[in-house]
Amino acid sequence: MLMKILEKIISRMAPGHKSQDPHQKREPVPICPDPRNNEAYILKAYGNSGDVVVRRLKLASGLEVLVAHIDGLVDHRILSANIVARITDESDVGLRSPGEAHRVLKDRLLTACQVWETDDMTELLRAMTWGSCIVIIEGRSTGLYSNVVEHKERAVEEPGTEASIRGSKEGFNENLRTNTSLLRRRVRDPRLWIEERSLGNLSRTRVALIYIKTLVREEVVQEIRSRLDGVEIDSIQESGQLEELIEDAPYSPFPTVLRSERLDRAVGALFEGRAVLIIDGTPFVLLAPITFFTFLSAAEDYFERWHAGTVLRGFRLAVFITSLILPSLYVAITTFHQELLPTILLVRLAAQREGVPFPAAVEAVLMEAFFEVLREAGVRLPRIVGPAISIVGVLILGETAVQAGLVSSALIIVVAMTAIASFATPGFSLAISARLLRFPLVLLAGTLGLFGIYWGLFALLIHLVSLRSLGVPYLEPMAPTVLSGLKDTLVRAPWWKMDAQPELIAQDEERVPPGARPEPPGKRPPEGEKKT
Repeated sequence: MLMKILEKIISRMAPGHKSQDPHQKREPVPICPDPRNNEAYILKAYGNSGDVVVRRLKLASGLEVLVAHIDGLVDHRILSANIVARITDESDVGLRSPGEAHRVLKDRLLTACQVWETDDMTELLRAMTWGSCIVIIEGRSTGLYSNVVEHKERAVEEPGTEASIRGSKEGFNENLRTNTSLLRRRVRDPRLWIEERSLGNLSRTRVALIYIKTLVREEVVQEIRSRLDGVEIDSIQESGQLEELIEDAPYSPFPTVLRSERLDRAVGALFEGRAVLIIDGTPFVLLAPITFFTFLSAAEDYFERWHAGTVLRGFRLAVFITSLILPSLYVAITTFHQELLPTILLVRLAAQREGVPFPAAVEAVLMEAFFEVLREAGVRLPRIVGPAISIVGVLILGETAVQAGLVSSALIIVVAMTAIASFATPGFSLAISARLLRFPLVLLAGTLGLFGIYWGLFALLIHLVSLRSLGVPYLEPMAPTVLSGLKDTLVRAPWWKMDAQPELIAQDEERVPPGARPEPPGKRPPEGEKKT
C-alpha cells in the first residue's frame, strides 16, 4: 500500500503530468441548428434512458421544433396545454423564418410561467433534470426551456422528532419550495430574503439561505455565503452533510449548527437575527449562528408562561449534566471515594458488587455499550417488533445479568437514569455529544477518581469557551457576559422584559417597546404617557 502511494506521488511530480480538477467547469456545448443532431446528442447524453422523451413537432409554417423532457418530472397537463398545444397551433402560419419563430414562441406563444433562453446545450440538459421542458427551433443555435415540474411531495405534518405540547404542529417536508412558502406565511415582510444556489457536482441539490435583512448581521451572511461557495462535493443528500462542510469546529464533539424540522423554531431563529439553511430533499433545516444554550431550549418555552419556561430550562441543564457524568460519578465513588457514601448505602453496594468479576469502570463501560447497542436496535428494527425487542433487552437481559453476577443492580439503575436524562435533552445532537463523552469520563473516573472527572470537565469547559459558531462565542451570553442576553439563557424572562435582540447575533433593533408590561386598569398611565 505504501509503495502504491509513493508511485502515485512520483507520477504526479513527473514532468508533463497535468492534474485533472474534477470540479473544473466544463466548456459550453453549442446547440446545433439541425434538430436531428440535437435529438441524437440528448439521447446519447442520457444513455438512451427510457424516461427521456424527445419529440420533433412542426409549426404551421413547416419548421421543425424539438421538444424534450424527462417523464415523471414534468406535469403533463401543463406541458400539453402551455407548450405542445401552442407549438402545433395552426393559426400561426406566418412564422416562416427561424428567428421570427423563436421570438414569437418565447414572447407570446409559450404560455408557461417563465421561459429562459440559452445557447449552451449543457444548460438545457441540466434544466431537464430540474423538471423543465426544452424547445429548440430548426435553424437556431439557441434554445428555450420552461419549468413545468410536477410537485409530488409529502404533506405538511407534525414533526416526528421534536414533539411539543404547545405550539405549531406544522413541520417542514422534503420540498424546498413548500418550506420557503411556509416561512413566507409566517414572516409577511419583504425583508425576508431568500438566496438560492445549487451544491453538488452530480446531485445539483438546491440550497436556500434565508434571513431577515434588517436583523441579521451582514458579516454573518457573508460568512455563510463564503462557506457555501467553498463547498466542493459530488452530492448533497441531507442537511447533515452540509452541516459538516460549513461548521466551525468539525473535530469537536459539540455541534455548532442546530438542525430542526419545526417551523416555529425556524421562524423564531429568523426573528432573533439568525440565518436558516433549507436543503431540498430533507425536512431538517439548519440554523446558525447558535449557542450552547440554544440546545437546552424547546419551542414551548416561549409559548407557556415564563415561570414554566425558566424552571424547565433549569431541569434540562441538570439532566444534561446528569447524562454526562452520572456513570463516571458512580465509578469514582465506588472505586476511590467510598467515604462519601452513607454507611448503610455503602454496605448494600458492597454486597451487590460481591462476586462481580469486573472493576466498576469496566462494568460501567460494558453496560453503557450494551445500552447503546439496544438503542440502535430499537431504532433500526421495524416498528411492529421494535418495542417488544426493547422490553426483552431491558427487562429480561438486565435482570438475567444481575442474577448471573455479571453486573450490580445499582449500576442498572445508574444506566437507566442516564438514558432517561439523555432523552430529556431537547437538542438531539447535543444528547449525542453527551453519549460520546460519557465513555472517556468513565475511564478517567476509573483511573483518577473524582480528580479525573474534575480534569475532564475542566478540559470540556475550556473547549466550549474556545468554540465559535460563525464567529459568535459558543457560551454567549455567559462567556463573554452579555447582560441583555441573560434574559433568554438559563432563565426565560417575560416577553415584555426581552426588549432587545441577542447582542452578538442580531443587529441592534428594538423587539419590545418600553412600557409593554401589562398593568391593571387602575395602575395604567394616562393616555399619551409612557410607563417608565
